[in-house]
Amino acid sequence: MSANADSLKSILFALGANFAIAVSKTAGAAFTGSSSMLAEAIHSYADCGNQALLLWGMKEAKMPPTPDHPLGHGKASYFWSFIVALMLFSMGGLFSIYEGVHKLHSTEPLQYAWVAVGILAFGVMAEGVSLWGALREIRKDLGNKSLWQWFRSTRQSELLVIVGEDLAALGGLTLALAFILLSIATGNPMWDAVGSIAIGILLVLVAIAVGVEVKALLVGQSAEPEVLAQMRSHLTSQPEVAQLYNLLTQQLGGDIMVSIKAGMHLTGSEAGLIEAINRVERGFKQAFPSVRWVFFEPDLED
Repeated sequence: MSANADSLKSILFALGANFAIAVSKTAGAAFTGSSSMLAEAIHSYADCGNQALLLWGMKEAKMPPTPDHPLGHGKASYFWSFIVALMLFSMGGLFSIYEGVHKLHSTEPLQYAWVAVGILAFGVMAEGVSLWGALREIRKDLGNKSLWQWFRSTRQSELLVIVGEDLAALGGLTLALAFILLSIATGNPMWDAVGSIAIGILLVLVAIAVGVEVKALLVGQSAEPEVLAQMRSHLTSQPEVAQLYNLLTQQLGGDIMVSIKAGMHLTGSEAGLIEAINRVERGFKQAFPSVRWVFFEPDLED
């Protein structure tokens, strides 16, 4: 995992934006009676709670190793990211669908609909700032990959969740704005309820996509493919290494565990072999600072 992108900055950007948006949406929902606005307010409050959980997960992941957890607590960030995906699915998506279905046959017109339009327009701008903050961090690691390729390959669960939330929020706000305008234009409040259902479906789809990616990390994934290729290239270029037989990695939050099986050039003594392995390990950790544990097995074959 690259250490360039800063997940903490992205989370704080999102938390500030979502809190401001949630307050404005709550006032707008109470003032106008809009189902889409209420769905969006609940969504924003859920997002604030989600970001708090991500911050907690980052703190827990930094706890030192213990006898019960000798490889540290790095995967705690994956657990809390998965919980956030479940909350996005349930509190955001399913509630929005329920609220829309509940008011689908309502004949009560929206009150002060243009107030809702103004609040939603503010929300679009605020979420745009949050998404800009996340994308600014992602660009540090993006390279030649598309955003979708980054989404599928990144090992930074917190940043992955934030991007998913921001995209869902921006899409949800856009849908709410469109359907409220349609409701105003037609005079039919049904379109506001349809907007709530559409927002819910969008949130459910994003939550599933995020959940699938975080689940892979929680179960256990290697380092990113680009990092693996760099590791292999580094090891095969070392003068002490005759042949690299196997390289296994496991991403543990911000840390990586590495297991190496390699044939070593003859040194003439056991002490010489041990020193050669130590030199390779020291150089490997210097080249890849996110590697915390290295297990090196010298062998004659795979």
